[in-house]
Amino acid sequence: MPIEITPELIAAAIRGYELKLAELRAMLPGGSSEMAAAPAPPVRKRKVSAAARRKMALAQKARWAKVRGDAEPAPKQAPKPKRRISKEGLARIVAATKKRWAAVRAAKAQQENAGAKKRTAVKKAAAAPAATRAAG
Repeated sequence: MPIEITPELIAAAIRGYELKLAELRAMLPGGSSEMAAAPAPPVRKRKVSAAARRKMALAQKARWAKVRGDAEPAPKQAPKPKRRISKEGLARIVAATKKRWAAVRAAKAQQENAGAKKRTAVKKAAAAPAATRAAG
């Protein structure tokens, strides 16, 4: 004679298994007899604006139209024209760049000149005691 499975019987079996699991967890080192805590509620997903949903819907329709090979896919927006710099603007940029590099070169040359003067002064200072020793 087969046993009739009812929702009450299933619920009782689940409770029994949960109790046995709690006993087994208590046997583990550091385990407790309490049942596992319920998972934290899910974090709310961010909302998508109506305009964004509309764009997604149009894009999806266009993709399906492309897959099916429909004659007229969703209309595309015209791309923005590329921005171009004027000749005067380009000339100003080139002039400013040349001016900056000229200043960099001048600073480097000035630094080299100062270093050369310092080296000659050090050489003269080192040569002076030797000259006085030779004279004396």
